[in-house]
Amino acid sequence: MSDIVTPKAEPSDPINAATGYSSGTAVLDSENSFADPGLPPHSPRKTDTDPHAQARAARSVVAWFVLSGLGAIGAIAAYVSFPIDATDISTVRPGNLFIGLGMAVSLLGIGIGAVHWARQLMFDEEGVDIRHPQRAPQEVRDAAVEVFAEANKESGFGRRTLIRRSLIGAAALAPLPGIVMLRDLAPASTEGSDPAEKFRHTMWTEGTRLTRDPDGTPIKASDVQIGSAVHVIPEGLTEETENWLNEKAKAVVLLVRMEESELTEAEDRASWSYHGIVAYSKICTHVGCPVALVEQHTHHLLCPCHQSTFDVSDGAKVIFGPAKRPLPQLPITVDDEGYLVAQSDFHEPVGPSFPEREL
Repeated sequence: MSDIVTPKAEPSDPINAATGYSSGTAVLDSENSFADPGLPPHSPRKTDTDPHAQARAARSVVAWFVLSGLGAIGAIAAYVSFPIDATDISTVRPGNLFIGLGMAVSLLGIGIGAVHWARQLMFDEEGVDIRHPQRAPQEVRDAAVEVFAEANKESGFGRRTLIRRSLIGAAALAPLPGIVMLRDLAPASTEGSDPAEKFRHTMWTEGTRLTRDPDGTPIKASDVQIGSAVHVIPEGLTEETENWLNEKAKAVVLLVRMEESELTEAEDRASWSYHGIVAYSKICTHVGCPVALVEQHTHHLLCPCHQSTFDVSDGAKVIFGPAKRPLPQLPITVDDEGYLVAQSDFHEPVGPSFPEREL
């Protein structure tokens, strides 16, 4: 058998002059050649020949789009019908289940309806498009506009009013569950209140002792060894505290001790540490994951979610990853008994950014 080589086209071929391809017989060499086999015979679908089958297919497409809209509405209804109790994490489960089912039905309805529409009702004739240079002549560009018009005619998008309207309705309803839930992330505002106020303050106040998480044991400065890291909560934070999970989520702190000579402190924060002991919020400034992985020798603090890395020895500045702001620092000192206490609350909101953060 002889080797196959690249097809060659005749120089006079007008199509080859524009595209580099021949529309006629391709010459392989002087001994071998083959004829263009063309397209296989077209096999019409049942919906192409039977008006009743076409009508049934159209009704099926509409039904999927309507089901999609009902799924979106159902997700919103589930969100409203299954309120979450901040003190009982088990209340999250039924709501999440039905919200997820509703959104899944919404998205699947649009997808299945669109595929069914394309496979059963849209134009099904095979065609060949000859390639052309990236920037086509103006007459070709004008022809492209005609192709879109023809595609509209062949797909029936402009003609099949019921399908078009049901698709538009399903597409409009599908994002609503996400919009409703995102809008409800902030605390409910009341007259004269700021919805973001709860994010700006934590349980830390002047004189509040630092205690170990979760047993609440007060921490003496003399007990914190160089190189150690301690997970800390405010004294008095227990399961009996109102909204204790929310309060803990905002107030958790990581306490780290290093040699005083290794600390790089801004002039206005020189009094925020105590003999090499520093305290930073555990809530990552990227999306709020808890940071807790400390590299003792480098003093790097790593967020396990997206690998944001903070330098604890230099104001918890970001040295790697998607976080954009340093971790907020909790000013600390000791009381008369040698226990570590807060000098005040954080001087900035903890956690990721929110629209009202800079206001």
